[in-house]
Amino acid sequence: MNRTLLLTMMAVFIAIGTIGSQFLWFPTGIAKAYPVQHAVNVMAAVTLGPAPAVIIAFTIGLLRNLLGIGTLLAFPGGMIGALLAGYLYRWTRKKGLASVGEIIGTGVIGALLSVPFAKILMGSSVGALAFLPGFLVSSVTGSIIGLLILSKVKHTTLMQQPVSSK
Repeated sequence: MNRTLLLTMMAVFIAIGTIGSQFLWFPTGIAKAYPVQHAVNVMAAVTLGPAPAVIIAFTIGLLRNLLGIGTLLAFPGGMIGALLAGYLYRWTRKKGLASVGEIIGTGVIGALLSVPFAKILMGSSVGALAFLPGFLVSSVTGSIIGLLILSKVKHTTLMQQPVSSK
């Protein structure tokens, strides 16, 4: 895949994740759940790979925070989920395992890593399992949405580059 196509697809995923988070979110205690982020993570992990998926997750989290529609908890959850989803898909070529990677990475590992984030950066001291239910609900919902979208899009046609005529 050439650089221009890769950057364009990354920009589209970032736009979808940033704009979609304004329309589909729900409160889960101290955090907010953004299933669109998880759907984008799964789709980016499958179509682009782990590194671009992590960059997309970071950029969406950064933009949401700059726009005032996100929390700092977007960073540990989104980035770990995207990384694990990307590597599980790369190793197995199974979209379902990319979804499982997103759920484990965000719903479990990201939730546990959010505890020190909340304590240090947000001034909120919560127990180790405080984020687990909300992160799991959000990541499961978003992963299912991402899988549904991926099942309707042919991977080969999405990634094909047009042939230029000379």
